[in-house]
Amino acid sequence: MAAPDFRDRVVLVTGVGRAGQIGNAVAQAFGRSGARLVLADLNAVGVAERAREFAAAGMEARPCAGDLTLPDIAALAIETAVRGFGRLDAVVNLAGGLTTYGPIERIGVRDFDREIAINLKTTFLVSQAAVEALAATRGAIVNVASIAVVDPQAPMAAYVAAKAGIAGFTRSLALELRDRGIRVNAVAPGMVRTGDNVAAAGAGAAYVELTAIAEGILSLADPAATTTGAILPITPARS
Repeated sequence: MAAPDFRDRVVLVTGVGRAGQIGNAVAQAFGRSGARLVLADLNAVGVAERAREFAAAGMEARPCAGDLTLPDIAALAIETAVRGFGRLDAVVNLAGGLTTYGPIERIGVRDFDREIAINLKTTFLVSQAAVEALAATRGAIVNVASIAVVDPQAPMAAYVAAKAGIAGFTRSLALELRDRGIRVNAVAPGMVRTGDNVAAAGAGAAYVELTAIAEGILSLADPAATTTGAILPITPARS
């Protein structure tokens, strides 16, 4: 199968503030495929550094810094693409992560709200802001759920709730936007090999490689693809 071709396409990737993390790897893969990029993250210094690194590698990238749990910042990310590049072809909602881990008795309301906000709320707000631009290009949204949605782990109820919300949101939005030409899918990865995860779980754990995440997301965002409403599991390769 030929690799997806994103030449002349504009892709927004959120959660791209730190080197070595999923967002950075996914954005690099889009850039190598020819996409022009908008990189969004809360970390203003980090996202500016990533944009400079991408530019040094010959990729066209613009940073957008701010808190994507706020509607105005989500709208700004879309505006950065449309004003800067004239269009938007794909949105990859990678902002989020696991921040609340432990027994339910110890999870505070603020902790729970934060887990929902950084994962599900950001996905909702960015997707909502992108609809008009994506309808104009018959584009795609790719969200990030988790394999924990189908194979739950404990004690991480708040995180699993947030990711299950993303899976349900993806399926429903795919039906809603189908007639407007927008495809909506999600990946559901297992634990990914990043520096943070290896430090926490050890080198011997079963990891999903960053390249596998990137390949899965690019395949769902591929302008030639027709799939919508899918939740694509990405599990560790068998040794």
